Amino acid sequence: MSSKSGKSAKSSMISHGMVAQNRKARFNYNILETIEAGLVLKGAEVKSLRLGRATINEAFAGERDGALWLFNSYIPEYQGGVLSRFDTRAPRKLLMHRKEMRKFIGAIAKQGATLVPLNVHFNDRGLAKVTLGLGIGKKSHDKRQSIADRDWQRDKARLIRNKGKGDY
Repeated sequence: MSSKSGKSAKSSMISHGMVAQNRKARFNYNILETIEAGLVLKGAEVKSLRLGRATINEAFAGERDGALWLFNSYIPEYQGGVLSRFDTRAPRKLLMHRKEMRKFIGAIAKQGATLVPLNVHFNDRGLAKVTLGLGIGKKSHDKRQSIADRDWQRDKARLIRNKGKGDY
């Protein structure tokens, strides 16, 4: 089970660190506040997450039966075992303190905000966590401003990097 580089298949699993990231979330939403929540997962889902193949680009969090759930996140089936059958897009329960949960549910109802998953990661103890952002959708002119700011930052970094090396 070793590859050409000499690493075993087990060593390619993620024990802690980033698993999946929603890079468009900060572009599409003004993130007002962030919070870290735990994920309720089955064993095969954890193994599949450790391989780093999950996506949360279309995912969102919402309230169901007085609890927060993560909807439409994709965790592919784990191919290592026979007993690993689970729904790849099933809603997954989020673990938060009750007071924090009420605060975010209230913000969703009152402000019309959305809970957007920003990333899924394993903490230092090896537990699966999701970072949620309370976001309000950007208008198209806000997105254009974000693009202009990003381009200016890139040009500024290029100018500083090439300073003293002739004309830009």
